[in-house]
Amino acid sequence: MTKNLETDVQVKDGTRRIQSRFRDLRSGKRKGLITFITAGDPSAADTPVLMHALVQGGADIIELGVPFSDPMADGPVIQRASERALSSGVTLEDIFACVRLFRESDTDTPVVLMGYLNPFEHLGASVFSERAVSAGVDGVLIVDLPPEEATDFHNALNRANLDQIFLIAPNSDAERIGRICEFASGFVYFVAVKGVTGDKELNVGSVGARVSEVCATTELPVGVGFGIKTPESAGRAAELADAVIVGSAVVELIEQGGADPVALERFVSRLRSAVDASAIVSE
Repeated sequence: MTKNLETDVQVKDGTRRIQSRFRDLRSGKRKGLITFITAGDPSAADTPVLMHALVQGGADIIELGVPFSDPMADGPVIQRASERALSSGVTLEDIFACVRLFRESDTDTPVVLMGYLNPFEHLGASVFSERAVSAGVDGVLIVDLPPEEATDFHNALNRANLDQIFLIAPNSDAERIGRICEFASGFVYFVAVKGVTGDKELNVGSVGARVSEVCATTELPVGVGFGIKTPESAGRAAELADAVIVGSAVVELIEQGGADPVALERFVSRLRSAVDASAIVSE
């Protein structure tokens, strides 16, 4: 990939943070834990604090949701979080500021912005990419931007040395999976259940073969998300892929308890323990 910018995205050896994190996980024979929170929920001031709590609990990568008025792939828990953030006036510039604050004391943990095209497109692909990388963002997942329509953003993100992560639906055929993997970098996100986030529980038996198909198609790490709500389901998912992605359960904890970094760290620590235990069993 093109590397025209000297950016904070690179770690000391020139490798991007996401690649470096997965390399370290593999060398340690561990599975990754990726956790999601909505930026600005319950407030923009709370977001960097909660990001640090995720890391203290054992998260390897943070997905930071960009609130949007019509989050079509998200269930009611994340929809409500977006509504709370938007009602408090959180903007994309505020989210960049949150990442900058986080980077003041954490220069290692990869941060991925996950959201919908409209807020990013409002800035334009090049300006958005430049501001994101300047803030310390490592990757971007644009839910409603398929590879066929992603050329402008794909090129801009590449020029900024940012990874573009794509979702793979559970009903994607082999041709579609290959197409997505051609465009993707960092890792690919396999959606474990049909429907929206937080909608159903993970069924390992029905997912395993599809994840294996994705893993056979790409050398990129594969993360499994949607339907993973408990440490037990996180442990089961860790048997299938390189990383486990947990979103709605984390956001729901914030909804119920507010900005409580201690409770958040405790919950993520339980997820971490289950993922690590599963990796040991599967060796």
